Amino acid sequence: MSRNQDLHRNGLEGPAPEERTRPVGRRNKQGIRVDPDVEAEHEPRRTIISAYVKDEPGVLARVSGLFHRRQFNIESLTVGPTQNEGYSRITLVIEEPDPGIDQAKKQLNKLLPVVHVRELDAEPVARELVILKVNGDEPDKVQAITEMYGGETLDAGPRTITVQITGDEGKIDDAIDAYEQFGIREIARTGQAALARGEEETARVDETHT
Repeated sequence: MSRNQDLHRNGLEGPAPEERTRPVGRRNKQGIRVDPDVEAEHEPRRTIISAYVKDEPGVLARVSGLFHRRQFNIESLTVGPTQNEGYSRITLVIEEPDPGIDQAKKQLNKLLPVVHVRELDAEPVARELVILKVNGDEPDKVQAITEMYGGETLDAGPRTITVQITGDEGKIDDAIDAYEQFGIREIARTGQAALARGEEETARVDETHT
């Protein structure tokens, strides 16, 4: 009598351990198995997803919780009111392979407070703000850098200077690099807010949602 027959006779069905098919692929840091075909065929890319949502208690927590459970890599998340009272726009910057980006959009669309979800084109109108606090030993040089990047001094004292810069991600990164020579004490970045270019609507919303 074979092992399988013996197991079946004792009420346990299925192949013996040595006969079972072993899953392939590695596991990520969270212990979730990664499909090697998906991993091999799709390189991660950064993209911006815009979600038009109803203002309901806990909507931001639901969105961030969804992304946390699915192990999506969120680089930034911003939320703020829109031109329509009672609705907000959530802007997410994520870095995932294409199947992950598609899954993120599908999962967002399933949330009831979400009215519309879309991935923005490669070059949307996107801006963020950064506030930097640097050492104040060289105020004239700090001011020169601030003016060069079109920024504004928010606070100046004998030991520290706090400035703000607004612009696209590249400009913000360059400005931070420029301030490093003075010694950066603290940084606060808002993350990106973005809209589609031209007359194209960022969110397609019917009259029942305005």
